[in-house]
Amino acid sequence: MPYHRRVIDELLDELFPHLGAIALEGAKGVGKTATAMQRARTLISLDLPAQREIVAADLDYVTQVESPVLIDEWQLAPAVWDRVRKAVDDDARGGRFLLAGSAVVAPGVRIHSGAGRIVSLAMRPLSIAERGLIEPKVSLAELLTGSRPAIKGRSDVDLAGYVDEILASGFPGIRGLPGRARAIQLDSYLSRIVERELPENGLNVRRPDALRAWLTAYAAATSTDAAYTKILDAATAGIVDKPSRATVDNYREHLNRIFVLDPIPAWVPMFNPLKRLTLSPKHHLVDPALAARLVGVGRAGLLQGSGDRVAATAGTWLGALYESLVAQSVRVYAAAVSAQVGHLRTKETDHEIDLIVEGEDRRVLAIEVKLSESVSDKDVRHLNWLHAQIGDMVADRVLVTTGEHAYRRSDGVAVVPLALLGP
Repeated sequence: MPYHRRVIDELLDELFPHLGAIALEGAKGVGKTATAMQRARTLISLDLPAQREIVAADLDYVTQVESPVLIDEWQLAPAVWDRVRKAVDDDARGGRFLLAGSAVVAPGVRIHSGAGRIVSLAMRPLSIAERGLIEPKVSLAELLTGSRPAIKGRSDVDLAGYVDEILASGFPGIRGLPGRARAIQLDSYLSRIVERELPENGLNVRRPDALRAWLTAYAAATSTDAAYTKILDAATAGIVDKPSRATVDNYREHLNRIFVLDPIPAWVPMFNPLKRLTLSPKHHLVDPALAARLVGVGRAGLLQGSGDRVAATAGTWLGALYESLVAQSVRVYAAAVSAQVGHLRTKETDHEIDLIVEGEDRRVLAIEVKLSESVSDKDVRHLNWLHAQIGDMVADRVLVTTGEHAYRRSDGVAVVPLALLGP
């Protein structure tokens, strides 16, 4: 199949000619290898035992093959990281090494940070802009400058279309499959996490059913900052012999290590004029399609409002998944401009903002998500509250909807259908 450029390609085009080594990190199936291979002349696949044996026997091998060289699944032979770091120390020419990894190295395995030699970039599943639905008309990067660009454009993606995108998944190798085959592949992806990926990455899964139940409960807490105790209670309702807190913490640590969990941290401004903000992360899986499969609600059920949630006081399961879809895309766009993404909620829950994108100059783009076409003053009150609190630190305010038109309200808030928002 022909390669379709990703948002991260622009960043790689800019950086790789000048940097000796770049590591692409992300869950299996997000497209790291395909993207890296657009630049590599040699591929070393360490998930193949024969190639892993060659590298283990002679680490210098990675410096002797034709460059640029892609070392795929490098974490399976962690010593290769330090060998690449030393190679860059010895010869700082750009464009030599790409490393792709679908896990952080196992606890207890010591490697040098790579700081100053190996630059790490995150890859996530396909954003909405990368799925080719329509051409985006509103740039997140431009909004983040504070220039208050004109907001316009029309989207023909309706609510049902967004449901289809949630269920289709952003994994490039899965989303193009027919519906039944796609569902089976997503189920298989989840099974491999429990049965293969976690054991290979250092977790002894003694009770696979308990792990699967916890992962399902975590999925049902998507787009909330539910306490981990509530997630565990939901996973073990009616069960006497519950996993220990240490066991569950181990689940979470390892699922984070293989990038399956993708929580959004709480945002706290560096020079903090805001008081009593929560520090709990918002829960997200790497792709909302996985959450949808775990909870087990299909297209018709989502459109009818079905789906149980954990620790949610308002909104529907579809609304939670739509917010996760928006978050996934925003994080891809933010990474392209070296911006960080968080969320904001006061401890009294009287103010909360779904996504805060903080640029390198510390100014922020505040984003609320609404599963609706219509917009009222109530929908933007938290955005306007934040602007009143920190003023020019807010570069712009955006309400992401499922509507048809993009426009700017009289109070300055940009209303943007998700399909029209791009990098």
